[in-house]
Amino acid sequence: MVMACRVINKRRHMGLQHLSSFAGTGRTFLGPLKLPKFIIDAECQESVLISSTVRLLESLDLTSAVGQLLNEAVQAQNNTYKTGTSTLLFLIGAWSSAAEECLHLGVPISLIVSAMSEGLNSCIEEVVSLQVPVYNVFDQIDNTKTFSGLETSSVSLCPFLQIPSDTGLQKEHDLKDVASPSLTFYNLSGIPVRSPKLFRSQAEVEADKNTLQNPQSLQNSLLTGSRYGKSILIHSRHFNRTDNNQWINKPDGFLEQRGGATPNTYRCSDLVELEMGLSHGDHHSMKLVDEAVRLQYQNASMQQGSCMMPFRFDISRISTCCLPGIPESFSCVCPGFVTVISISNTTLIKELQNQPIRILLIEGDLTEKYRHLGFNKATNINTVLESMRVQQDTTEELWTNYVLQVLIKFNVNLVLVQGNVSEHLTEKCIHSKRLVLGSVNSSVMQAFAEASGAVQVTYITQVNENCVGSGVSVTFWRSIPSDVIDRINVITIVIKTEGINLVTVVLTSPVTAQMQTKEDRFWTCAYRLYYALEEQKVFLGGGAVEFLCLSHLQILAEQSLSKRNYVCSGWLPNTSSWLASSLALYRSTVLKCLANGWHKYLSTLIYNTASCSSEFEASTFIQQRLQNATDSGSPSSYILNEYSKLNSGIFNSGISNKLEQIPSIYDVVIPKTEAWRRALDLVLLVLQTDSEIITGLGHRQLNSQETEGFLFL
Repeated sequence: MVMACRVINKRRHMGLQHLSSFAGTGRTFLGPLKLPKFIIDAECQESVLISSTVRLLESLDLTSAVGQLLNEAVQAQNNTYKTGTSTLLFLIGAWSSAAEECLHLGVPISLIVSAMSEGLNSCIEEVVSLQVPVYNVFDQIDNTKTFSGLETSSVSLCPFLQIPSDTGLQKEHDLKDVASPSLTFYNLSGIPVRSPKLFRSQAEVEADKNTLQNPQSLQNSLLTGSRYGKSILIHSRHFNRTDNNQWINKPDGFLEQRGGATPNTYRCSDLVELEMGLSHGDHHSMKLVDEAVRLQYQNASMQQGSCMMPFRFDISRISTCCLPGIPESFSCVCPGFVTVISISNTTLIKELQNQPIRILLIEGDLTEKYRHLGFNKATNINTVLESMRVQQDTTEELWTNYVLQVLIKFNVNLVLVQGNVSEHLTEKCIHSKRLVLGSVNSSVMQAFAEASGAVQVTYITQVNENCVGSGVSVTFWRSIPSDVIDRINVITIVIKTEGINLVTVVLTSPVTAQMQTKEDRFWTCAYRLYYALEEQKVFLGGGAVEFLCLSHLQILAEQSLSKRNYVCSGWLPNTSSWLASSLALYRSTVLKCLANGWHKYLSTLIYNTASCSSEFEASTFIQQRLQNATDSGSPSSYILNEYSKLNSGIFNSGISNKLEQIPSIYDVVIPKTEAWRRALDLVLLVLQTDSEIITGLGHRQLNSQETEGFLFL
């Protein structure tokens, strides 16, 4: 589908303008309150409802070179992390505009690339101070509250980005929805306490793959002579603020505050709180994730008994089953494998559900033409006598009969196939009381192999007695109103066996158009929790890290401006190198443009959460907060202190006194920083392209105006 038109200035960088144009279509997806979009095809008048960046790009015309690069970047982020695509798309647009503005101001491309890369790497180093360590969240899982108890809570922005009630910038909304930290804190005696103070992250034992090799030299190059001159690098990449800072880094990675009679150390060790902070307002999806995690935990406890190993959330053993046209009240989490089959299989399931079943697992296709490459005949060679004697349908019939003989010989009633299945074979198996299911996920296959003792085979000719599993049961999922079954024309079954490590999340919606969105949101929540548990750390969310990046870049720009004044005055030593002197002259400009991208991000985020009536008001509010952070002398400490003020009552006018009911907001660390890196990498890649080469015969169809400025080869 063709994207909405936008005027392109041919005197400026075409690729960057195209990136900004593409990215502008996803502005409303930023933040927890995502507004759906109708994508309408102008040619056939077909429409689709989408609510995510990935689905948006699937519906746009991305045949151009820039469009393909953009799609590849978003797909790579989504395939790896299942989250962060909205941030990625927005920052691509914001930083494309920033790079375009730098070009307009006469900054050389090489200096734009160098300064922007250094600026982002410095930001990633700086936001380490806002990481929250996550530990032992499963220790009290049996006794802790369930996620449903907090289902009615809402998520908004971080405390210092909330619009105070005494300003004219706030729209009508309930201040009770403001999110603030409600972690479980521990003193040095190990006793849990409630504290208004926050924490600093632990020193990372496992270095981040994507972090700079030498952060010390980077920090020195950007912060020479700055107000951060007292900062030192300790415990890997953690900076210890000693000026106007009450927070002390401890060797174990926690943050301790000065001045208390009994110093407190802090850590997040509550599963429900972590899930609530990572839900970003989508409590329904995270509730299903919580149920899936608890079911996995119960299964692990039953299998391991008294020798309980540390539990690890295995997201690969979660499957989804989407049922459009069914009320949302039917959504649930079930052990085993839940799937839909044709309503014509109803009689077969009734006969199979009261008996133990033997299972066969095929990891390839189950079709007559699927065989080892060495046994595939050449398509352009035909034997005349064979073609006259044996027709194609006869060949498939012989193969089908052979497969049935194998299944009868080993008494197999259920066949799960990872690939495609012959329709003719499926029909024959139904008549012989055997169920064959195709397109089964590899993780589902592995789960049944482990639980039933079956061995996966690639070809039906490899089947023997040792490959067949046993102890599997098949039954109907649950009773659904007959009128609903007639409307959707499918039935839902559950396949399971004792001890299987597999959970299926059944997603339902009466609106078919929303089904894909529901599944996408579930996986987003699931992967957020998965990466938080894997990394054992999260960011303070709701815009906190982006605000720190913005403040940090502005300070760096000020320092670079002072450095540039020295260069212009001839006072700066070692400026014989053109690159060094030019970088000193232009760095401030580039960093300011990069910071403007973060400013746009935060303005749009606040506006999308309905905290302001316009992005201009949101921008004004952010500027006020930035001034406060700059005046404090340490932006990271300013952010932490604003959180603590909220909890201690200094900053919480009109907020509920029941702090334990006010959830924190968290973001996953690696997926977020990777989205930043991918965004800047794509922008800098497009920035450094100086021409577009068009080959083939298609260029002959273009008119003279379209071909202006192009060289055809």
